[in-house]
Amino acid sequence: MIKAGIIGGAGYTAGELIRILINHPEVELNFIYSTSSSGKPVHTVHQDLIGETGILFSNEINTEADVVFLCLGHGNSKQFLSDNKFSKQTRIVDLSTDFRNSDASHDFIYGLPELNRKSIDSAKKIANPGCFATAINLALLPLAYAGALKEDVHVNAVTGATGAGTSLSASTHFAWRDNNFSSYKVFEHQHLAEIGQSVKQLQEDFEKDINFIPNRGNFSRGIHCTAYTNFEGELEDAIGMYKRFYATAAFTHVVDEELHLKQVVNTNKCLVRLQKFGSKLLVTSVIDNLLKGASGQAVQNMNLMFGFEESLGLKLKANYF
Repeated sequence: MIKAGIIGGAGYTAGELIRILINHPEVELNFIYSTSSSGKPVHTVHQDLIGETGILFSNEINTEADVVFLCLGHGNSKQFLSDNKFSKQTRIVDLSTDFRNSDASHDFIYGLPELNRKSIDSAKKIANPGCFATAINLALLPLAYAGALKEDVHVNAVTGATGAGTSLSASTHFAWRDNNFSSYKVFEHQHLAEIGQSVKQLQEDFEKDINFIPNRGNFSRGIHCTAYTNFEGELEDAIGMYKRFYATAAFTHVVDEELHLKQVVNTNKCLVRLQKFGSKLLVTSVIDNLLKGASGQAVQNMNLMFGFEESLGLKLKANYF
């Protein structure tokens, strides 16, 4: 058994991590750090956990834990790791944006298993991908691997309200979200940097634009992504590329039928569908933003880092009805 800790235990991603880890056969959930809820039972915040665990939020950390998940606000992980030193054996999985972009200032590995599995296997520190970035990368990377991204890419994706986190703003209140739909950060979303980085990792000569329109939906969780670009081959050629690329992927599946969110919500799956319309290839991908887009992928990365079976503790079932 490995000992796991969570930093920033009151948010949505921490709640999902707790639900997974208390049922993981190889994990003891050692501490859940939260300055806002210290001393309170976890179920006072994550109320579905009544009767599931008696663990309390803590204002202390175990610096000798085997793995620590950082569920802090964007920009706070760097400061936390600067102020708190963990043992050399402690693995770190950061769920913020702080270390996702590759540069010489850090030694975090970008934790998209379908892209960097071999590096993740031996990594000590993982930068967990963003939710939009996960859905969009998984829609595009097989084309990049084949060197088939020749033109601009156009992406339209919709996320649920949990994508904004628990902090309130004008656009997260129920009265604003209900019966509403809107776009935001058009062509400027922060996940574009990691998407472009991932595409160029596989197709170095890609210099075209990825035109991304993010949208807010009036549902709680899930991401529905559509991406299209010109493609010279036939549909069967593209399907073959995708099936070969994801042949060993534990959670990403290429399917033929129309996609919708109920197929993936409350699971760690990504489903991908391809269609051809004239010269354009349309790729649709769907994920749960809190699981494959955050906490489920974080545990998937943990499993790889410790040599566990990749899907251990993550065979979750969608709530279809």
